[in-house]
Amino acid sequence: MGNFGDTLRQEREFRGITLDAITRVTKISNRHLVALEQEHFEVLPGGVFNKSMVREYARVVGLDQEEWVGRYLSAHQPAKDDEDGWTRFAENASKARGDAGRRSRPDQRLRWTGIGLLVLLVAGLSWFVWSYVHKKMSMGTTPPLTRSVSAITIDVRSDNHYLAPSAANGFCLPAPPLIRS
Repeated sequence: MGNFGDTLRQEREFRGITLDAITRVTKISNRHLVALEQEHFEVLPGGVFNKSMVREYARVVGLDQEEWVGRYLSAHQPAKDDEDGWTRFAENASKARGDAGRRSRPDQRLRWTGIGLLVLLVAGLSWFVWSYVHKKMSMGTTPPLTRSVSAITIDVRSDNHYLAPSAANGFCLPAPPLIRS
């Protein structure tokens, strides 16, 4: 262990503060606090989180926060590389978000195309039903079809008389048979 971790632990023990007390106050994991005191910096999450942990540890113990952050940075030489790592991480995260946004646009276009086609289908079906019902209603409101009588046909053999429809009429129903009682 180096000078940073030993001195940090000695300051905490001198004030009679336990690691559990620091964990309760700061919500920093006990294993991270032990890693700070033993200078196992590779266990720590890195970047600004490490600085924040040192700052909170120093605050709870009653030490000068900025001085201990400076001591941490001098004890942990790869701090510059660690900051570069965070910068690269942030750049990659923003690129990934940008790519994800572009990927979702075709999905959105497809979704809106489907909605548009569905609306057109419903509108077309509604128009078809309306025109069909309108046509049926207009046919039902006209006066009933009258039969024109052009000739009376007499069936001599059976002695039945019935009206024969004229040939000029386009649509006629056959005459019902006469029932004699």
